Amino acid sequence: MDTLIIYCHPYSQSFNHAILQAVQNNLQSKNIEFTTIDLYAERFSPVYTKKDLSLFHTGKTTDPLVVKYLNLLKQAKTVIFITPIWWNSIPGMLKGFIDKVMMEGKGLSHTVGKVGVKGELTNIQQCYVLTTSSSPTFYIKYLNGNAIKKIFIKQTLKQLGFQNCQWQNLGMISDSSVKRRKRYLAKIQQEHFV
Repeated sequence: MDTLIIYCHPYSQSFNHAILQAVQNNLQSKNIEFTTIDLYAERFSPVYTKKDLSLFHTGKTTDPLVVKYLNLLKQAKTVIFITPIWWNSIPGMLKGFIDKVMMEGKGLSHTVGKVGVKGELTNIQQCYVLTTSSSPTFYIKYLNGNAIKKIFIKQTLKQLGFQNCQWQNLGMISDSSVKRRKRYLAKIQQEHFV
């Protein structure tokens, strides 16, 4: 498995779901092997419990999905995130995925040394973050702090060892025309994700 899709949206009729299908169709048409993590469909619990915290220094977990997700991340060369932007950043479910999976993955996803965190997911050579937002993209980038680029990509993912991260956002999704959405999906189906 070379490519891992991490999908974060609860509604199967959403435009994010249409993006997921376009990405999957793209990869299938190019005979690229991929696995999809659908956080909502798999009923992933983003909650970091007291029991989880008590196991922090042991590298163990109470959640079998954490082990599955860590193994998939260690095998991937390309990771594609598909998520909406909610309240200026990634949804709580995706933040919880990072918190819980990477916290439990100490030693696998990262190590902690005297100068900070060292990412161990350097096998991920390409990363794509595909988002949608109600706000215009220029507003998110230039007037609202650019949290996706500055925090999620350049801090969190970089710190974990992800390389060559690219971000695409379809802004003003709520007011977008059918023509604009179709054009975007056609572009996604032609994208080179490797």
